[in-house]
Amino acid sequence: MTFQLPDLPYDYNALEPYMDTKTTELHHDKHHATYTAKLNAALEKYPQFYDMKIEDILKDLSKVPEDVRGAVRNHGGGYYHHNLWWTQFGPGKGGEPTGALAKAIDETLGSFASFKEKLNAAAVGLFGSGWAWLSQDAGGKLVISTTPNQDSPISQGLVPLLGVDVWEHAYYLKYQNRRNEFVDAFWNVVDWVAVAKRFQA
Repeated sequence: MTFQLPDLPYDYNALEPYMDTKTTELHHDKHHATYTAKLNAALEKYPQFYDMKIEDILKDLSKVPEDVRGAVRNHGGGYYHHNLWWTQFGPGKGGEPTGALAKAIDETLGSFASFKEKLNAAAVGLFGSGWAWLSQDAGGKLVISTTPNQDSPISQGLVPLLGVDVWEHAYYLKYQNRRNEFVDAFWNVVDWVAVAKRFQA
């Protein structure tokens, strides 16, 4: 069974005005769809990987044959990251986390305001295309990191909880070169219940 493009879990216009309808449509139906198709194409010669979870493939890319490893790193990362991207948002969300996740943020990163400031700085300051992340390390500690292109925190032994996509396709139609405005807007649609579920898992 090849990897499948998940349906968008809400309407294209659901994240307005923070993420515009056209960008959401293009981001899902073109970019996410292309990562999915190119991941499948890269693995055609090695169909045994279709039976694996994408997370397990990314955890140890050394097991992927060398002739397709770069393509799987890029397109597999893009596929997985976008699967996470759409499920971390929802209309009428935003606000702050509660419960165990909020406590862990306070203990590790100082406060929610401090965490937000640090993740914003990571996302805005990343050169070129890539992602800023809130992840957990092997010991369960929260960490903020960045990855270039579609390199995945999973390949570094981390479990991503929340990602900020700062590829230009994520924001350029609405925000042009104002990446900082996009990153500020991002927080208004974060579904903290979904992020907390990943944290608790």
